[in-house]
Amino acid sequence: MPLRFAPLLRATALVLAAPLIPSVPATAADPAARRPATDIPAYTDWSGGFIGLEGSASGSYGAYNFGPTAIGGRAVPSFKSGDSTGRSDQGSNATTAVGGVFGGWNWQAGPWVYGVEASLDAANLKRPVPSTIAGFGYAEVDPAFNIVRAKTDLYGTLRARIGYSFDRYLVYGAFGLAGANARFLANYPDLDAGGQNTARREIGYLGFTLGAGIQYAISDSLALGIDYRYIDLGGSRRFSLGSVPGDNGGPVTSRASFTSNQLFARLMWFPDGLKVPADPDETAPHDPDNGDTGRFSLHGQTTLIAQGVPGFRSPYEGAQSLIPHQARQTTTATIFLGLKLTDSTELYYNPEFSQGFGLSRTLGVAGFVNGEAQKAGAPFPKLRSNRYYVKQTIGLGGETVEVPDGPNQVATRYDAERITLIAGKFALGDFFDGNVYAHDPRVDFFNWSLWGASAWDFPANLPGFTQGVYAEYNRPDFAIRAAYTQVPKEPSSDVLDPRVFRRAGLNAEFEERHILPWLEQPGKIRIGLFSNVGVSANNRQLVTLTQLGLFDNGSDAALATRKPRRKTGGYINLEQALTPELGLFARASLNDGRTENISFTDIDQSFSGGLSLKGKAWDRPDDTIGLGAAMNRLSPSHRAAFAAGYYGLLIGDGRLNYGSERAVETYYALNLTKFLTLTFDYQFVANPGYNRDRGPAHFFASRLHADF
Repeated sequence: MPLRFAPLLRATALVLAAPLIPSVPATAADPAARRPATDIPAYTDWSGGFIGLEGSASGSYGAYNFGPTAIGGRAVPSFKSGDSTGRSDQGSNATTAVGGVFGGWNWQAGPWVYGVEASLDAANLKRPVPSTIAGFGYAEVDPAFNIVRAKTDLYGTLRARIGYSFDRYLVYGAFGLAGANARFLANYPDLDAGGQNTARREIGYLGFTLGAGIQYAISDSLALGIDYRYIDLGGSRRFSLGSVPGDNGGPVTSRASFTSNQLFARLMWFPDGLKVPADPDETAPHDPDNGDTGRFSLHGQTTLIAQGVPGFRSPYEGAQSLIPHQARQTTTATIFLGLKLTDSTELYYNPEFSQGFGLSRTLGVAGFVNGEAQKAGAPFPKLRSNRYYVKQTIGLGGETVEVPDGPNQVATRYDAERITLIAGKFALGDFFDGNVYAHDPRVDFFNWSLWGASAWDFPANLPGFTQGVYAEYNRPDFAIRAAYTQVPKEPSSDVLDPRVFRRAGLNAEFEERHILPWLEQPGKIRIGLFSNVGVSANNRQLVTLTQLGLFDNGSDAALATRKPRRKTGGYINLEQALTPELGLFARASLNDGRTENISFTDIDQSFSGGLSLKGKAWDRPDDTIGLGAAMNRLSPSHRAAFAAGYYGLLIGDGRLNYGSERAVETYYALNLTKFLTLTFDYQFVANPGYNRDRGPAHFFASRLHADF
């Protein structure tokens, strides 16, 4: 999301071999190019053996679930400690890097694929379980001893797989056996002899695994994939770990079971080759009636980001400060499912796995530096149903437009003049504040203030989604859209408020489309307004109460004085093509700044802009260079709140020497194949968290994005 290069390399190691992958387009001399369309299979034949490498670029997640440790038959209470990310209390949970080798064999009957697979992976999961030994005659020594520590460094699985093949893809489920080694170490004091005693016990675990995955044939012998596994290594087992000396001592015993969630990126080699279908442009053209290419749409994406920040000036730290010398990784994997119920009614559903945290637990910078980082981050792959909605289109006649198949879009034909109605769960950014050059952190800019109007406090849960209704009137030269949605129950809450008739968000946008006559290039201007009612505190009120000494800090005052309040604001958004390869974008956004922001980030005014250039000039037409800059500000009352010790959605140093937060970002997106892109990104941020006492900071990142 510091220049510790190992985490950065972990996220990109999988693609180092990508430039060596042979390109195999069909040519006039290729027999496959001359086959009739009816002879071309509709799916890849995955039959035969395969071997490969796999790695968890952002770590996996393991949990040792300990029963009570006992000394002489008396239970030793344990207490929680922060997990290895520092995000929250997780007890005996830990994240770990995992990677290894696998191999197996597939059989295929039509599109159905059956197979067996074995894998062996190395890990570095280490976890202390701090416990207190006060009350056992040792109250005078350090009360926190790692009575039990656990370590796992090897996993193995044997799984059966069943899947469905279509085009170059294979979607599958898997189940089978899993095993792992575990070493438990006890560490306790010896007051009689001085020093400490240690004991060690090694245990082998055998349990089961369930999982699912998707893989894509990038050539006739290589495939890339994403594989998720849940591993449960059996019930709790009691074991002994030596004894504590003395009258209050006795044998040390403990009990532990183990579970793990793992998300792997995979590179697979098929020695006997694959039979893959030809690309669509090599087959006979398809001429559907009414522009309909099918009733069903299936697409997917995965994005892995590794980001680091080296040292910078940091004379003090608060609970939500940006911390120097660190690196973090995030991973998301999404399936986009679409079903056309009738010619005008569509249904969409998006399950998504996410894992990892932004730098400093996604805190410390108002215009945060990783657009894939969520405030709902987790050290393990976390599954959410991020979108589910029904879409109704009402055609109003006149000319029509063809809409190709794509993520959350079944291929169809619409009237250019139409009304669209949507109800369900979605992100407001799906429909508002769009920009072809800066709107998607999975493919363009990382910084929150560059891909979005960051003073727009759009209603959302922690991952950025809400529930409500949306309506749009569209014509060829303009569109008007509005949404009425739920807001979170309180600032930065993952729970949406069900009282939509008392507390809700209203967002509206006007979009104008044009072609500049002197450039003969298209452009769009979007003007948005919002008025949200949510539970929040008034900035001036919390400052006054803190100054009067009624509360120790601004955050305590905010908690005590929150009630339903209205927040309003707006934005203007420009995208303009200067040439077919070069585009310009700019945004300005603001809100009233009187109350806490409830959903997005701690910004009251934001200005951003930049350029996006395709690589046609150097014979890389699918590569992209981006350059952008942003400046963020707080209202006077919001500044005073942070100076009074208030902690917001993302920032808070406990004090504030105010200065506007300024950022510059540049990236190069290298297109490796038609579905795989590797991006290198650099950002410079002055006054992170609006604090002149902190920074400036330099951020370095790599991003691997695959989609189909």
